[in-house]
Amino acid sequence: MRNRSADGAQTADAGRRRLLAGLSALAAGALPLRTTQASTPATDGWPSRALRIVVQYAPGGSTDTLARLLAEALSPRLGQPVIVENRAGAGGIIGTDAVAKSAPDGLTLLLTVPGPIAANLVLYKRLPYDPRTDLRMVSDVATPRTVLAVHPSVQARDFAGLIERIRAQPGRFAMGSWGAGTQPHQIQVFMDRHYGLHTLHVAYKGEAPMAMDLVAGTVQMTVGSTTTLAPYIQAGRLRAVATAGTTRAQVLPEVPTFAEQGFTDEVYALTGPISLMAPARVPDAVVERLGREVQAALQNPALRARIAALGAEPIGNLPAQAADSYRRFLPVSMRLVEATGARLD
Repeated sequence: MRNRSADGAQTADAGRRRLLAGLSALAAGALPLRTTQASTPATDGWPSRALRIVVQYAPGGSTDTLARLLAEALSPRLGQPVIVENRAGAGGIIGTDAVAKSAPDGLTLLLTVPGPIAANLVLYKRLPYDPRTDLRMVSDVATPRTVLAVHPSVQARDFAGLIERIRAQPGRFAMGSWGAGTQPHQIQVFMDRHYGLHTLHVAYKGEAPMAMDLVAGTVQMTVGSTTTLAPYIQAGRLRAVATAGTTRAQVLPEVPTFAEQGFTDEVYALTGPISLMAPARVPDAVVERLGREVQAALQNPALRARIAALGAEPIGNLPAQAADSYRRFLPVSMRLVEATGARLD
């Protein structure tokens, strides 16, 4: 028969040991105590007023729409209004520079596509900002997917077939793009140099007019966002040839990647996210708070579905992860832009 007194003593000893262990952990800082945290802007009344998300393009585009979805999701989490401000012009320079030079209070943010923080470092000899030192990452919000599409008159069902068609008719095929140094321009230059082709490059002032000319047959091919091109592809007015990136696009799951077709060069695999950034001197605590809030907001299935409807794929990583992604993306992007020989100043 067990000794109840002995059992009670053992239980009491175990309890004392657990209590002492817990107190030791607290003393060592192993267990967080909210009451002993140092006061920081992120934990002491921040944000105290409305936030602004600056977009470098005009209202109505996919980046602007994404910014408004993000603002709507962040506002209740931060307890303050989040306003989207469009500062368009000069290839994204105006809006990017405005945020880079804004007060480092975490209340002015930038939602940017890769161009202004990557390609512009090559395209412009003199930028009023340096994204590597004047800005810092908060989170990669989503990845816009792109697809190589051709006019239906082009008799090619895959990328190898397209290369052969172009080779058979030098100077007959034109690649539309939304500007010098952009992804379609990079791919057009790469194709010409590596496969011995002769194609034309036609630059437009935006993706929408480029897509319209592709549908009309004025240009024969482009690499554009699934946001813009998928509706035409699904309606049979364009034909998808290959998806850029390492995985198929969710909105066009039937279209294989370049890599699946045997073309594994980095120009076909590189995809850049739409990222939320802040001025470089915003305190770490504020940036971390913002990153956590973006990450949490993007766990919402309804928001993810709305982003997917734009043809983008949600990410929502934390600041350190976003910064690491940018460090890896930047040299590859700059090298590909340099290969085009494009300069804008």
